[in-house]
Amino acid sequence: MILAARDICFAYPGRPVLSGASLALAPGELVCLLGSNGAGKSTLLRIMLGLQRAARGSVMLGGKALAGHGRRQLARLIAYVPQVHVAPFPYTVLQVALMGRLPANGIFRAPAAADVDRVHRLLDNMGIAHLAGRAYTEISGGERQLTLITRALAQDARLLVMDEPLAGLDYGNQVRLLDRLESLAAQGYGVLMTTHDPNQPLTGCQRVALLNSGRIAADGAAAAVLTPAAIHALYGVQVELLRGADGRGIAFRPARPDPVFNA
Repeated sequence: MILAARDICFAYPGRPVLSGASLALAPGELVCLLGSNGAGKSTLLRIMLGLQRAARGSVMLGGKALAGHGRRQLARLIAYVPQVHVAPFPYTVLQVALMGRLPANGIFRAPAAADVDRVHRLLDNMGIAHLAGRAYTEISGGERQLTLITRALAQDARLLVMDEPLAGLDYGNQVRLLDRLESLAAQGYGVLMTTHDPNQPLTGCQRVALLNSGRIAADGAAAAVLTPAAIHALYGVQVELLRGADGRGIAFRPARPDPVFNA
């Protein structure tokens, strides 16, 4: 069940965003999509999910046009974690996570005991079981992100599309979540996530795709794609790659000190 976008073009009024972007996600992959602010990462994800319509290009799921799948069927195949989510009502964390069972159960069926038990286990795996009874509107942004990821996992979809899932998380939760996403990929899930931090994909992502000037400028193994030259092309900064004892890249750092700005 491969999700594939081909030659996607899209523009907002007066501003072209995507001009022939192609990207695919297969089960068993953890793919990181990098690009600067405004490059069109979120737009590309939304088009791949059928939430936004491309001006040109196609999106296929399992060899079938995305539009040929019903919304409920899509929700059982692909789960989405948005970058920003505002709850219309102060649901509890448990209630928000249980919404992930709607594609399987329908809106007129109450969650079964097995659904509740499963979501409690997922909350525990995410390290937020203690928040189950708290109002979703009263927890931190990072805790909301973990709740949305729990909701996505509760859908039992095998493809996970995540827009900045590490945003707002403290360092410990970033490390734990990346480990969890690597584990899911090893179990056969396909995970596509966006990030602004080129250090995050160095250790965990099987593939890295770089979105630049409306197109995927590079797509491949992190060691091959994430180079100082590529980072400079994306973000306009000079960096150097620090390497471990085994010669593998472990982190980027500025190649020279930032200029001192006088107040």
